[in-house]
Amino acid sequence: MRYWLMKSEPDEASIDHLANAPKHILPWTGVRNYQARNFMRDAMQIGDGVLFYHSSCPEPGIAGLAEVVSTPYPDPTQFDAKSPYYDPKSTRETPRWVLVDVVFRKKIPLIPLAALREHAELADMRVLAKGSRLSITPVTEAEWRFITRRLV
Repeated sequence: MRYWLMKSEPDEASIDHLANAPKHILPWTGVRNYQARNFMRDAMQIGDGVLFYHSSCPEPGIAGLAEVVSTPYPDPTQFDAKSPYYDPKSTRETPRWVLVDVVFRKKIPLIPLAALREHAELADMRVLAKGSRLSITPVTEAEWRFITRRLV
């Protein structure tokens, strides 16, 4: 089992959207960074834990817990010319972008980015690295345990 931090803008897909989605499942659409895509395509597995992180908002931070519930499959938004995630170079025969489905596990009181920075146990978290902008980053088992046992 692996652990991940997955960022989403709350006006696009928030922890509340996930909680209220049919079967509490959302496809993680719109990833257009190759490294983040590769995490989904090559490393994520069903059952992996997810820290659901609200980004690009007044107070970014971890808003809930989720779990990966599908293997990767082509992101349909890459084929939709009306989508902001449309990629004209991607074809159905050779799609560039994939997604996984995530299921809601728990909404938590927001753990702001500033609060994460206060804990030496989390000093090496990739989301805390200067200039870190990836929408998906791995989380170590020690970081996961600290957050889910001490901060949640």
